[in-house]
Amino acid sequence: MDKWNTPADKQAIEETIVSLKKKNIDAYLVENKEEAKKKFFEILPQGAEILNNSSVTLDEIGISQEIMESGKYNSVKKQLMAMDRKTQGREMQKLGTAPQWAAGSVHAVSKDGQIIIASNSGSQLPGYVYGADHVIFVIGVQKIVDNFEDGIKRLYEHSLILESERIKIAYGMDKSHIRRIFTLVEEATPGRTTVIFVNEVIGY
Repeated sequence: MDKWNTPADKQAIEETIVSLKKKNIDAYLVENKEEAKKKFFEILPQGAEILNNSSVTLDEIGISQEIMESGKYNSVKKQLMAMDRKTQGREMQKLGTAPQWAAGSVHAVSKDGQIIIASNSGSQLPGYVYGADHVIFVIGVQKIVDNFEDGIKRLYEHSLILESERIKIAYGMDKSHIRRIFTLVEEATPGRTTVIFVNEVIGY
C-alpha cells in the first residue's frame, strides 16, 4: 500500500491526539464513518450556521448531505450555491469568510500536532484561520505523518495527484494546483477547533 495511504498505528494516533490537546485542540478517535458522523453532529448544535467546505471526507461520510439537505442547519454553502458569482462575487466572499462554524478535512497532521491544509483558491481557509467561531476537521488516520516535512511531501506526492484526478473527471480540468498552504501550529482559543480522527482510510 502507498505509504501516504497507510493507516497510522495505535501509538502514532495516541501520540498525535496528545499533541493536539496540548495545543488547545480537542481531538477524538472514532472507529468508522458511522461513528464519525454521529460524533460530528453531537458537536454541531442544531440550527447552527455552518460552512461545510469542499471535502471528499465529509462527502463520503454523508456529513455534507446532512448539513445541506436535512433542514436542521443554516447551510452557508447552500446559500452560496444559489448566488451568482458574476454579480454577487463580493457578497459571496464575505459570506464564506466568517461562518459561525466551519467544517472540512485536512491533508496531513504531524505527530507533534501540526495540521496542514493545501488549497488552490484559498476559499476555505479564512474560516479555518480566523473567521469561524468554531472549526471541525474530520480526518482519516492515514493522514497522520511523522513530522511537518513529511506532511508537505504527502501534499505533493499523494493529495495533489488524487485531487487532479478528481477534478479532471468532475470538471474536465487538466490538473489541480497547490497555491496556498496553511499550517495550524497551535490554537489560541481552547475549544475552538475540534479534530475527529476516523480509524479508516477515508479521503485523501
